[in-house]
Amino acid sequence: MGTDKSKWKQLPLGDWPIEIIDGDRSKNYPKRTEFVETGIPFLNSTNFVDDTLDTTNLNYISEEKAASIRKGKVQRDDIIMTTRGSIGKLVLFNCGYPLAIINAQMLIVKADGRIVDPIFLFNLLRSENVQAQIKNFSSGSAQPQIPIRDLVQVPLKIPGFQIQRRIASILSAYDDLIENNTRRIQILEEMAQKIYTEWFVHFRFPGHEKVKMVDSELGRIPKGWEVKPLSEISSITMGQSPKSQFYNETGEGIPFHQGVRDYGAHFPTDRLYCTVQNRIAHEGDILFSVRAPVGRINIATKTMVIGRGLSAIRSKQNSQIFLLCQLRHKFSEEDLIGGGTIFKAVTKKDMYEISMLHPIGNIIEEFQSHAKPIWKIIRILSEKNNNLRQTRDLLLPRLISGDIDVSEMPDPEEVAAA
Repeated sequence: MGTDKSKWKQLPLGDWPIEIIDGDRSKNYPKRTEFVETGIPFLNSTNFVDDTLDTTNLNYISEEKAASIRKGKVQRDDIIMTTRGSIGKLVLFNCGYPLAIINAQMLIVKADGRIVDPIFLFNLLRSENVQAQIKNFSSGSAQPQIPIRDLVQVPLKIPGFQIQRRIASILSAYDDLIENNTRRIQILEEMAQKIYTEWFVHFRFPGHEKVKMVDSELGRIPKGWEVKPLSEISSITMGQSPKSQFYNETGEGIPFHQGVRDYGAHFPTDRLYCTVQNRIAHEGDILFSVRAPVGRINIATKTMVIGRGLSAIRSKQNSQIFLLCQLRHKFSEEDLIGGGTIFKAVTKKDMYEISMLHPIGNIIEEFQSHAKPIWKIIRILSEKNNNLRQTRDLLLPRLISGDIDVSEMPDPEEVAAA
């Protein structure tokens, strides 16, 4: 039986006690040259991963710079929404930072916390029905956007405050489990990357004391080690997009990935499928984006068709994890290579000629013996998170529509312990 809907009220977003704050578009907008090592986070849409804020690659601005920015200051439990390009992507700001600044392609949605619960509102805004309404109000074909004047017209149906809190607590139980797994993944990833950095960047690998350093195009490297083009140590498949008539969202064919739209933190999620098999990536292949942003990396979890925005890379020496860690280190900052006046892109030639470090002896195998088990656990935890998201997302529309009586739902603690 569903919840009693007699107390649910539908009003345009602008008629609820919800404040909307856009980003600062004045001359104070931070430039890349103003980013600092630590300070106040300056958020971009690239920090939005799977409805959460990915804090592993944040940009920062100084406190002085942040103080000069008039608008777009985010505080705990504020909802951040992208408003241009890929509109309607959402995160709830509860990552531990007391303050952050949004860029001009975002806005802040702030619930009053007395009539509208912020966590309930976050879940309502990311529901399929409200997302469809947001996209309905968007305008602009080349660069879709939703101005505040249109966003405030989106209808929201909201129950009484206690029901909101109950629904929010049930959904938050899933989000907490996902967050716990995500933190474990981040720790594991840092472990693997620190070993890579220690051995292959600082060259403090086992036995390094007996090895002489020599000059190379990549700087000083151990004697006997080589610098080789990526094409010599790996096979590279450049994506090519089939005609759109072969795409579908019904699961017919095999997954199709055109670019980074469906990237996760490490592994992509499948949304589009393709009925013709042209350029293929196989399970375990490194998916490297070749169109803006250049250099973003995910790992294929199954056979898939890749479009013109991606390339698939596989080690010829069966050292895929070493290759992954080297590419992640080399492209820790995006758009380092490629041409294009409007957006960056790289050619097949560019990819083939990327200079890569090639150690000798059994050092790669020794590294992989440490790193492969770590990445296996990362894969398992990522799959658990996908399952939790699917369960949560099936539950979400039934909860926020009142189709489920929340008084009959188990406590969040029971969900977490299951």
